[in-house]
Amino acid sequence: MRESWLYSRAMPTAVAPTVVSWPVALLKAMRPQQWTKNVLLFPALLFSQNLFRWRETLLVCAACGVFCLLSSGVYLLNDLLDIESDRAHPSKRHRPLASGTLPIPVGIVACIMLSVGSLAAAFWLSTPFAWTAVTYFLLQVAYTVRLKHLVILDVGCIAAGFVLRAVAGGQVIAVTVSSWLLICAMLLSLFLALGKRRHELLLLEEGATAHRRILGEYTLELLDQMISIVTAATVVCYTFYTVAPETVAKFGTTKLVLTVPFVLYGIFRYLYLIHRRQLGGSPEKALLNDGASLVNLALYGLTAVIILYWLR
Repeated sequence: MRESWLYSRAMPTAVAPTVVSWPVALLKAMRPQQWTKNVLLFPALLFSQNLFRWRETLLVCAACGVFCLLSSGVYLLNDLLDIESDRAHPSKRHRPLASGTLPIPVGIVACIMLSVGSLAAAFWLSTPFAWTAVTYFLLQVAYTVRLKHLVILDVGCIAAGFVLRAVAGGQVIAVTVSSWLLICAMLLSLFLALGKRRHELLLLEEGATAHRRILGEYTLELLDQMISIVTAATVVCYTFYTVAPETVAKFGTTKLVLTVPFVLYGIFRYLYLIHRRQLGGSPEKALLNDGASLVNLALYGLTAVIILYWLR
């Protein structure tokens, strides 16, 4: 009996949980996978035909870096305010702040430093660009604190954030972004936001409102109708942009319309991912992990570059 008791005392009863250092947890809380959204700063560079000018390209890359850090500051603020609701979500409960792997004081300090530091860098790059960055930051704070609880305005704020990114990409290199492209950016971001709401409603079912109160204002039928509207409008607006007289006069070609099939396929493919693979909860993850979407995006970019820079 004594030997058995000693043996049981010597053997561990459970494996100790993996300890994650707070720098690693902080990096995860900054959500670097979400930085892909900031590629919307680059259309201004592409469509202003400055893609192969190193100064303009470096400026847009720096502006993209500013928005990456600024958005990370907003994500930390969101996680700090939503700790309790995130713990009711099947996947968000694993976020560093909600799970406790990132101490709250560290999250607060990082949020302040990222927000202030990125805005200071924005003013160093360009004053007009900086004021757009400030507007984006204030909008995101308002969304986090209040606007995400208001039906329709919640997805509208997400769309406005994407439009501000597109505007900022033009301001940092002192070019005006086409109104058509801004409308396309707004509609496309509405499409992604509505798809995310649909995924949350399906995933959480009866517990949806416990995580996000605004989900109680939506139904799958309503979201599907809204998605149908914005997808059709996106394709129509982009098509009008490619054949608009001012576009043809600016680029000296009518061939930009050849990029429309890639836009159409991309939207159809994402609808497939939403409805058949239930991947609408994380647009950046769904797109980056889908080989067909990546190939389509690469072909779109290559076709646009050839048309705008060599087939004029």
